[in-house]
Amino acid sequence: MLLRPVACQDNTNNKKPDLSQLSKNPAATKLFSDIVSKSFSNYTTVFKNDIKKQFGFCIVDADADWNDAFNFTGKTEFLTNCAKKRGDVTKHLCTSAEIKFYFSSFFEHGSKKTNYLKPNKNCNLTSWTSGCEPGWACSVAKDNKADLKNTKEMPDRMVDCAPCCEACPLGAYCPLAKLNKTTGVCDPYRYQLPPGKMNHSCGGADIWADILSSREVFCSAGSYCPTTIQKNPCSSGHFCRTGSTAQTNCFKLASCEPKSENQNITAYGIILFAGLSFLAVIIYNCSDQVLATRERRQAKSREKAVQSVRETAQARAKWTTAKETAKKHAIDFQTQLSRTFSRRKPEQMKPPVSGSSAASKGKKKEKSNLTKMLHEIEDNPDGTDGFNLEIGDKHIKKNQPKGKQLHTQSQIFRYAYGQIEKEKQMQDQNKNLTFSGVISMANDDTEVIKRPTIEVAFKDLTLTLKSKNKHLLRCVTGKLSPGRVSAVMGPSGAGKTTFLSALLGKASGCSVTGSVLINGKNESIRSYKKITGFVPQDDIVHGNLTVEENLWFSARCRFRSPCVNEDMARKSKLLAASLAKPEKVLVVERVIEALGLQAVRDSLVGTVEKRGISGGQRKRVNVGMEMVMEPSLLILDEPTSGLDSSSSQLLLRALRREALEGVNICMVLHQPSYTLFRMFDDLILLAKGGLTVYHGSAKKVEEYFSNTLGINVPERVNPPDYFIDILEGIIKPNSSAGVTVKQLPVRWMLHNGYAVPMDMLKLVEGMPGTGGDSNHGRGSVEDPSFAGDFWQDMRAQVEEKKDNLQYNFFSKRDLSQRTTPGILHQYKYFLGRVGKQRLREARTQAVDYLILLLAGICLGTLAKVSDETFGSAGYTYTVIAVSLLCKIAALRSFALDKLHYWRESSSGMSSLAYFMAKDTVDHFNTLTKPLVYLSMFYFFNNPRSSVSDNYIVLVCLVYCVTGIAYGLAIAFEPSPAQLWSVLLPVVLTLVATHESNNKIVDKISDLCYTKWALEAFVVSNAKRYSGVWLITRCGSLMSRGYNIKHYARCLIFLMLTGLASRMVAFFCLITFNKK
Repeated sequence: MLLRPVACQDNTNNKKPDLSQLSKNPAATKLFSDIVSKSFSNYTTVFKNDIKKQFGFCIVDADADWNDAFNFTGKTEFLTNCAKKRGDVTKHLCTSAEIKFYFSSFFEHGSKKTNYLKPNKNCNLTSWTSGCEPGWACSVAKDNKADLKNTKEMPDRMVDCAPCCEACPLGAYCPLAKLNKTTGVCDPYRYQLPPGKMNHSCGGADIWADILSSREVFCSAGSYCPTTIQKNPCSSGHFCRTGSTAQTNCFKLASCEPKSENQNITAYGIILFAGLSFLAVIIYNCSDQVLATRERRQAKSREKAVQSVRETAQARAKWTTAKETAKKHAIDFQTQLSRTFSRRKPEQMKPPVSGSSAASKGKKKEKSNLTKMLHEIEDNPDGTDGFNLEIGDKHIKKNQPKGKQLHTQSQIFRYAYGQIEKEKQMQDQNKNLTFSGVISMANDDTEVIKRPTIEVAFKDLTLTLKSKNKHLLRCVTGKLSPGRVSAVMGPSGAGKTTFLSALLGKASGCSVTGSVLINGKNESIRSYKKITGFVPQDDIVHGNLTVEENLWFSARCRFRSPCVNEDMARKSKLLAASLAKPEKVLVVERVIEALGLQAVRDSLVGTVEKRGISGGQRKRVNVGMEMVMEPSLLILDEPTSGLDSSSSQLLLRALRREALEGVNICMVLHQPSYTLFRMFDDLILLAKGGLTVYHGSAKKVEEYFSNTLGINVPERVNPPDYFIDILEGIIKPNSSAGVTVKQLPVRWMLHNGYAVPMDMLKLVEGMPGTGGDSNHGRGSVEDPSFAGDFWQDMRAQVEEKKDNLQYNFFSKRDLSQRTTPGILHQYKYFLGRVGKQRLREARTQAVDYLILLLAGICLGTLAKVSDETFGSAGYTYTVIAVSLLCKIAALRSFALDKLHYWRESSSGMSSLAYFMAKDTVDHFNTLTKPLVYLSMFYFFNNPRSSVSDNYIVLVCLVYCVTGIAYGLAIAFEPSPAQLWSVLLPVVLTLVATHESNNKIVDKISDLCYTKWALEAFVVSNAKRYSGVWLITRCGSLMSRGYNIKHYARCLIFLMLTGLASRMVAFFCLITFNKK
């Protein structure tokens, strides 16, 4: 049964004073009412501590909230009317104990949902005491005195019962009730007259509680109530929400009819939608155009530079030819003169000779400026025409010409193409010189800076798979020398790629025996990571970048001229990244020309959805990304796969030019043509099981097979094809050779004097054995049980994870003698690359924004703000929708670039710079997407909270879920990551909004980011409800466990969750590497 609160009275004087004279004087009556009204403000000082203790979760400032509800200054008309009727208003005030009892009764039973009042000593459930009728109240007994500030004892109220005055909080409308004879209910309230008292009259309002229990007390929507007994309809151009004390002006573009409950601000949403759409269209259409215009300007500058350089080269060639021709004619003329005057006497010849000599000296002194310039060109054909080469060439001039710096794009291109033209001429003049432009060794004024060389020697290199104790590589001995191009060949399953992985120290999950020496020292190859290039088998190239952009980015992040000594090393660290731009441009232009990529340099590489360059060109770009960093050791995994013969030759010629500079090049190949095969210096031929069949000069492999093994290559058969067919078992060796396929590795070991494993010695004697298998000669053993296999696999997995962690976290001492850009410079380069990629993904971004707009329209229209729950339903859907959509979009930041990151990080690029650049660019969406969603949701839903409050919460929410999406994208494959992104917001929102009293679930919900976002939304809205809404606000916040003071804390928790998620994501990024 719902027990109604009692409107209490205080009668400090049992004698009723004669206030007839007061009621006849309006001014005195108003003054009396103001005095009574001001006495209400004294209550908060009495129980302020109790309010902070019990209602601190819903009341921030007790004085402010009390004034919003009971500050009747200037609105005491109901008190004046009450004084005129009864004349004893001063005695109808509740004590502090009764007010405290009234409010605390809502929350004492511990249930979050109860709105029931417990009975007090004046009213009980067994009898109907006079004065406890609905809308009525009584005075205290004659012998009792009520103390307004007494917070512990409530006085007995049993006498002088009368209908309650129209005393309600501001925002309420509570006139005296009138009996509806048809229904027997006192309108506008919901109580009936006491039973058996049909002559009893209706009183005032019987209860003030939340809006669900006492909606009839609240001033209805479309009207405003300046006092508790006055109700006015809202006029045109204004709107009045439920519980309004004044009408609110509508915005200029909003439509407000008379008696409007809310303003229609859809027009603002439409305007904002149109503006955002227009901006999206501009970005969509102009993003590529900006980049295209920039590339076109660079292309024009490059073409002018090429034309200028070629004209200069042609002019110099003509001048050289003319000079040689004139010199030839001069020699012929001198010979003819010698013959004509040979019969003259010597004494007759002396004066003319001396005169001519003097004349020639005089002429020499009188040479014109043009003649001097021509002689300078003749004497120094490699002059720079005023350019300063201290940062340009690959060598350092001792006497550098004074001139202007290379600042403009045109100057840089002229310098680069000038160097390339000179290199071409040198290559034609002297085949021993490299294509990279090492100048004539005859010049004594030049100090040549060479790349540091790397020699890799390996002995008895053996790789065994830990999980199955199986050999992947066995007893491989040899070396890779600088300046030579080595080919690794063999049938499928011979361990060619495994051999490269072992050299690079990337063989995780395997036990490695034997030794690998770098330059004769037992050093890890990882110490030379900055000058080691690895070209993977897959073409891992950014498809949404052009060919030149891919090469240029790799050159920026990985290349800087090596230093000769420590002083130069210290100086190079202080150089700005821009100082090396001409050198980088030269390197990139050289690689583009060497690989034949000039025609497609400005074309996008292309992706699966968007076609770009051809597969062969893509493969050459894949190789070029390692060539631009000028490595000392270059390892390639099947670089010619998918290339035609001409493209393969072009690629191999470029690699041979690199080898001429001392680069150690090793690559895996599958049955190359004979022309390509002859271009290799060394050959490593592997049989199945990772055993060496041959390792030496590629030109002597036929001699070895013919003279040592007796295997002759038939005529018109490609030797590498023939050898691989033999190792594959397709062709059997001639019977006259007396050797089988399994004996070939043993014959090579014996031929070079290497130690032969015991299990392979049987093959030497011709006995059947397990030679070439991978069981360590164990013979036949019993198959292990399922539990044994499972335990072995688990151990292998743990050891593989351990190897990956050691590889990723334990860095080696750098011995490369090369300084590369630091984290800040790499962050700038990554930022530029990611920005270009985002501009080229404008269509995808536009789709994301369109979906957010549709979600805002749907949720803003369907999930209207409910005053009872402060819009929690709409905000719940908002949290789910925004979390889901933003997570799905954020997955693309890392899920699609894993392979690219693994390649770049293994080459020494900064993982932190990569991660920070991605996150920085995504901050644009963090700030934009909440605005896009609110442009529809807020203006269709129109909650009481401000746009700024909602926007701040959404920004924090998007920042939080973006960090979570990073972790999911990095830790999982794309499909599971998408599934988790969909499930997490839904499940966490259900946990955060649960209504059970389970303490464990409550603790879990406190850790959910969805609860913090919902609490921030609801609290920001609940702050706008005051006056008559006070009990509703407290009850709603209490039922959900929210605190009105936790708005800032919720935002901080969201930001900290986003930051912690990013830290976990970065840890996963450097931990969960490719197997």
